[in-house]
Amino acid sequence: MTRVLIVDDEALVRGGLRMILGGQPDIEVVGEAADGAEAVRLSARLEPDVVLMDIHMPVLDGVAATERILADRPRRRVVMLTTFDLDEYVYRALRAGACGFLLKTTPPKALGEALHSAARGDALLSPAITRRLIDHYTATARAVRAPGLAGLTARETEVLRLMARGLSNREIAAQLFLGEATVKTHVNRIFAKLGVRDRVQAVVLAYETGAAQPGGRPDG
Repeated sequence: MTRVLIVDDEALVRGGLRMILGGQPDIEVVGEAADGAEAVRLSARLEPDVVLMDIHMPVLDGVAATERILADRPRRRVVMLTTFDLDEYVYRALRAGACGFLLKTTPPKALGEALHSAARGDALLSPAITRRLIDHYTATARAVRAPGLAGLTARETEVLRLMARGLSNREIAAQLFLGEATVKTHVNRIFAKLGVRDRVQAVVLAYETGAAQPGGRPDG
């Protein structure tokens, strides 16, 4: 059972999401919050598996709320809910530790599947969304230093670049002629060396540091 906390400042949206998710198998809506501050309080009290978080809200916006929730519960999964698929707040939320984002136009069945996926620890960034985000922001994002990059092996760097192109572990395994378990091991080592929480943060860091380039070849 995936326990979900719904956060949105519009009562009609919250009611609609509760109705949609209430009809999904193995999903339990444990609470609703009307702003980010309330979301932080309820997340601590209700212990949801996934927080479905609106971005634009009064009192405390979704990005700030995400930062506070994950500071207290690093393993909690926060999925951003937005109207626009290219929004600077989405990028900030990913850097803050959100595991991905969904559009408010996402079909009901896909919404339920996405929340189950988030609860399992998967990132919710399709290759198309990854490309649009990165193409939009790498031109203006300030380059950062990541000492952990120097510690990556050649194979780990190759895996990171393929991750940055939006490939799943299975797709990376097929491209590099490796077993999927081997790729998973490489991915976990990349997370540890870079000091990141998950796939999303690793991809954002790869582009911010120049380790990956929009449209670039995986072999650099």
